[in-house]
Amino acid sequence: MRNRFSSLSLSSYGSGWSANRRIAIGAAVVAVLLALAAIVALLTGGGNGHQAPDRAVAAPTGSPSSSEAAPKPSSGTGSVPKPPRIAEPVAYAKAAAQMLWSYDTRDTSRNQQLAGMRAWMTTETKYADWASVAGQVPDPVVWSRMADQDQHATAHITEGHYPGAFKQALADDPSAITEAYIYVVTVNGTQQIAWKNGGAGAEERAVTLAVQCRPNHDCTLAAIAPSVTQ
Repeated sequence: MRNRFSSLSLSSYGSGWSANRRIAIGAAVVAVLLALAAIVALLTGGGNGHQAPDRAVAAPTGSPSSSEAAPKPSSGTGSVPKPPRIAEPVAYAKAAAQMLWSYDTRDTSRNQQLAGMRAWMTTETKYADWASVAGQVPDPVVWSRMADQDQHATAHITEGHYPGAFKQALADDPSAITEAYIYVVTVNGTQQIAWKNGGAGAEERAVTLAVQCRPNHDCTLAAIAPSVTQ
């Protein structure tokens, strides 16, 4: 029987924004959208419909607990890049998506992967939804199976943009962003996955991120939306 090896993919492992974080981010970001219904439509409407490539490890139906703490930086970050010093939301979101879609189980442990991702997060706990980011990483058993196959991935970013609803919201009330300076950005690209014995695959990816970019500060990642908004 042919084995199936899993990609660390946003479409497969995303657990969604927690209720409390969704309220906080929604109030700051998409309060602009006239009503609560518009907020829900922006953050949870329409899935991306992407499937894991053939020969991917089956993802667990659940995802890491929302209370899972990020490993301390002392554990190292393996191949996870450090967050760039970027003050423009779309550029930072594109860099964050590339980081999220790239991994290397050959030289990076699951704890190192989580620690590296945590470094990209905002330190403002009111807006940081760590569960939505940690939920992109498979559980320890699946990560171990991926490591057994030397699975690794790189990403090519095609483009990033503000979703139409978010742009309209800003146009309707430009001052609404000034409480938390959180921007909604959708990024599209391609993820290339490889494993031992010449195995390889590729697929298109898309993700909607909440990025915080306060004036005169570098941007940080606040959360990953449970579905893609174009």
